[in-house]
Amino acid sequence: MRRRIIAACFLVWAGSALAGAWDTGSFDNDDALDWIWQLSESNDLTVVKDTLQTVAKSSGYVEAPTASMAIAAAEVVAALRGNPRPDLPVEVSEWVQSNQVPVGDDLLKTARKAIESIKKEDLSELAQLWSESGELERAWQEDLKDLLQRLQ
Repeated sequence: MRRRIIAACFLVWAGSALAGAWDTGSFDNDDALDWIWQLSESNDLTVVKDTLQTVAKSSGYVEAPTASMAIAAAEVVAALRGNPRPDLPVEVSEWVQSNQVPVGDDLLKTARKAIESIKKEDLSELAQLWSESGELERAWQEDLKDLLQRLQ
């Protein structure tokens, strides 16, 4: 509960870039939830691949909404590999169960590369914003570390 209160205070302070976030988890923001709608409209990995490649192949700075959607896409990859997060949204769980598509090593590598980029302040607006939050940054980084472990 304390973390949520701190998150709410920080998000008000941080301004519009994180205004649609209510905690540090992969799906605790409006951009990730909006991305789920795109996922639910698909029946293959095109949306997931495109989202991850946008970040993994970027040679520049990744904006916060793009990073949030890539984190959500990486969570889908982890879930398809049998390593879902415990609080995976119902819509994502249902999509994964309905679309048991194999995840190749290339997509797994792309997901890991995207998350590694998102973690770096010089490459990611999201990392830069969370770095200003103190305690919340540690929680956010731990969530990403857990995701990377589940993307093995």
